[in-house]
This record gives sequence, structure tokens and C-alpha cells, in this order.
Amino acid sequence: MDHELVVRQKMTERYLLDELDPHQRDEFEEHYFGCAECALDVRAAAMFVEQSRTVLADGEEKAGVPVPASVPAPSRAGWLAWLRPAFAGPALALLLAVIGYQNLVVYPGMKQALNRPQVLPWASVNTRTRGSGTPVLAVPGEGSFLLFVNIPPDSGAASYIADLYDPAGKLEWSLAIPASSGQDEWPVQVPGANRPAGEYTLAVRAVTPAGTSKEVSRASFELQIQK
Repeated sequence: MDHELVVRQKMTERYLLDELDPHQRDEFEEHYFGCAECALDVRAAAMFVEQSRTVLADGEEKAGVPVPASVPAPSRAGWLAWLRPAFAGPALALLLAVIGYQNLVVYPGMKQALNRPQVLPWASVNTRTRGSGTPVLAVPGEGSFLLFVNIPPDSGAASYIADLYDPAGKLEWSLAIPASSGQDEWPVQVPGANRPAGEYTLAVRAVTPAGTSKEVSRASFELQIQK
């Protein structure tokens, strides 16, 4: 998915509002796993939505509006339900304060950090060989890291797909990799996330021009989380 298309069609906002169809959602997730700017936008927007909901919930409690525990709120009320007259004024004031803090402090700081040169933790993952040892990668907290993925060439491959599995064997993400002539190693930036420590597996599939795929190699690396 092209980054300009993502911006033009407001894919980040639609993704967070769950307005994408399953195909668009899969394409967007595949894109932002490899796009640092979109990954930052998703994290910042999700943080803002969560903090806004917390602030508005606090405003409702302070305004003395009873919230029956046994009666679920209407599913379609959404944001409009937070604007009832009893607490609209205090809630909106708090919301404006949150928006101002996000726009003036948090978001610019994250953008600045993104644009600042930095040395990322990295590991070389050689899927050509098996049993050659498991590289160890130490990552601070929820930070991002680099994987230098070495893929055995396949003459029938039009492209490759790299699948990352967590220590429990659950697929974390998939990334399309072009089959460039003369290139057998690709740097992959893995966005920061709240991951458990343990042994991760990277499986590589070769995709034919007809669209079929088969696994051609896999390798593991051990992720250590630094506190």
C-alpha cells in the first residue's frame, strides 16, 4: 500500500475507528508495520483516544451523572453520548486541555524523536542455515529494533513474505519483501510494541507470479527485554 494513498484516504483514522473492510485492514497493517511514520501516527492517535475517554469519564463522574452498572450504553451513542448537558462543559474543557497537550507536547516530541538519528538494537537473522545458533537481541522496553534478514534466493519467486511468530507461536505480523536481483539480505525495522521476552521465529515464504506461496526457510532469535 502506497504511503500517499494512506494519507489521502485517511487510513489511520479509519483504521482506529474500525471503518476499514477486512482486506483494507490487512493491507494497512502490512503497510504500517514497515512505515515508521504511520506506526507513530497509529500509536499517537490510539493514546489520544484512550486518554480522551478517561478524561471524559472522569468528567461524567464529577458532574454527578449516574451510570447504571447493569444497563449497557447504546452501542451507537459513541462520542455524542459524552456531550449530554449535565457534564458537556467540564468534559469539553478537559478534552481541549488533552488535545492541547497532545498537539503541543506529546506529538511534536514523538515526531522529533522519530527524525533524530539513533542507533537501534539489531540482529542478523540468517534463514539460509539451520542450527547455526540463535542470535540474542536486547531491546529497551517497548523500543523498536532492526532485523537483517538473509533469504536464500528462489528462482521461481516474484516476491517473498516474512512472517514473525512470537514465543507462543502466534503470528505477530507479515511483511512483503521484493525479490530484487542480486540482493539476498534486507533490513527490516520492527516497530516498538509491548512484547514478551523469548524466542521468536521468522519464517520466509516465496511467492510465485501466480500468487501461490511456499515456505522456503525459517530462523529464530531470542528477544530480551531490558528494564
